[in-house]
Amino acid sequence: MEHWFDFDKRIFKHFNYLLILQLIPLLVISSYLVNEINPYLFTKQMVYYAIGGIAFFVSLFFPWRQILWWFVPLFYVGNLGLLLAVEFVGKSILGATRWIEIPGIGITIQPSEFMKVSVIMTLAYLIHKTPPPEKGYGLLKFILLSIVIIIPFLLIAKEPDLGTALVLLITGYGVLFVVGINWKIWFTIFIIAGFSAPVAYEYGLKDYQKKRIQDALNKPSYQVRQALIAIGSGGIEGKSKDEATQTQLDFLPVASTDFIFAYLGERFGFKGMMAVIGLYILLIFNLLYISAKYAKDYLIRTFASGLAFLFFVYMGVNIYMIIGLAPVVGLPLPMFSHGGTSFIIFAVIFGILQNLIAFKDYSRYNSDSKITMQRKDFH
Repeated sequence: MEHWFDFDKRIFKHFNYLLILQLIPLLVISSYLVNEINPYLFTKQMVYYAIGGIAFFVSLFFPWRQILWWFVPLFYVGNLGLLLAVEFVGKSILGATRWIEIPGIGITIQPSEFMKVSVIMTLAYLIHKTPPPEKGYGLLKFILLSIVIIIPFLLIAKEPDLGTALVLLITGYGVLFVVGINWKIWFTIFIIAGFSAPVAYEYGLKDYQKKRIQDALNKPSYQVRQALIAIGSGGIEGKSKDEATQTQLDFLPVASTDFIFAYLGERFGFKGMMAVIGLYILLIFNLLYISAKYAKDYLIRTFASGLAFLFFVYMGVNIYMIIGLAPVVGLPLPMFSHGGTSFIIFAVIFGILQNLIAFKDYSRYNSDSKITMQRKDFH
C-alpha cells in the first residue's frame, strides 16, 4: 500500500501543468460560442466536459507502464472486432454506417474514435519494446508497424469514413517519421504515392467523394459558401451576437460542430481566428517539444508526437474545409467543436501522456518481455 501511495504522488511532482493550461482557453472560447448558438447544446457540452474530466483522471492514475504488455494487444484486437461488427450490426446515419448502438439504452458508440487511441498505444508498445537503430527501422519492422495502421485504416474507410481513416493514416505514419524510419523507405513511398495517386483517385474513391474534391477545387458547396460569408462579415474585429446573422438566422449549417470556426470568425473576426490558431500552434509545438525532450522514452515520444499530429491534422483539415481549400468531411475542430466522443478520446490520450511523463523513471522490460515497474538506480 505504501509503495502505491509513493507511486501515485509522482503524478503531482512531474505533472505537466502547461499542457492543461494551454487547453483551458480553447475550452472557454468553445463553451462561450456554443452557449450563444444553443444553450441546450452548452448544457450537453458541460456534461461532456465532466465525463471527459473523469476519463482524464482515470487514464491519469491507471498504471499503464505496468499493464501495457497484455492490455495493448487485447485493446487493439477488441477495437478491430468492433470495426468489423459495424459491417454487420452497425447503425446507419445519413448514409454512413459508423456507429454501434448499445442494446437497451439507445446510446451509440463510434469504434473508429477509439481506434485512434488503440493505434497510438500499439505503436508505442511495439516501438518501446524494440527501439529503432541509429539509422531508423528497416523494411521488415516498417512493414510490421504499417500493418498496425493500415488494417484499421481500410476498415474505417470502408464504412465509409475517409476523413477519419486519413487522420489515422497520417497520424500513424507521422509517429513513425518522428521515431525514425530509414530515409530510403520514405523516398520509395513518396515515389510510389506520386505515381499511384491518379489510379487511387479514379478507382479508390466513391462518386460522392470525387464530387467533394471537385467542389473544393471548382465550386464551393452551400455549407462552405455560407461559412465564407460568415467569416467575411466578421471582418477584422467581429460582430456582436445579435448582428451575427449567418449563425443566429441558421444560414450557417452545423455551426456548433464542424463549422464552429466560421462562427468564431463571424463573432470575433480575423483577430479571434488567429488567436485560436495560435493557441493550437503553441499546443502542437509543446507536444513536439515533449516528444524531443523524452526522446529515449519511446512511450512518451510516441504518445506526444501522435497527439501533436492528431491536433495538426484535425485543425488543418477543418479550417481548410471551412475556407474552401479542402473537401467537406466530418472532422471537428479538436476539443473545440461541440461533441462528446471526440472530446473524451482526446481527454483519455492526454491522461495517458501525463501518466507516462509522471512515471518516466519506472519502465524497463524484464526477461519475459513484460513491462515491470522498477525504480532506476540513480547512484
